[in-house]
Amino acid sequence: MDANTKNMKKNYTSEFKAKAVIEILRETKTINEIAAERGVHVNQLGRWKKTAIEGLPQIFDENKKRKNEQKEQEEKTQELYAQIGELTTKVNWLKKKSGLDV
Repeated sequence: MDANTKNMKKNYTSEFKAKAVIEILRETKTINEIAAERGVHVNQLGRWKKTAIEGLPQIFDENKKRKNEQKEQEEKTQELYAQIGELTTKVNWLKKKSGLDV
């Protein structure tokens, strides 16, 4: 192996990392087996696992935040539909009273 090949850093996709961590958490294989199968150093797998576990609470917080934002958006939409209905009724009433209703 020459110096250039040895110093090249491998880039793994998020999906690859996630699948590796899931496999580690299933505990059906040792981390050494997973490392050998995937061509990743054991220490790297350990770092990915640590990152994933530390990030889990944030995932749940983001999910809760997203649900709250969705609920707020639905409430705002309902409020706007109510305003549209009210304004439509007023416009129709004004047309009728002014004689512009054709």
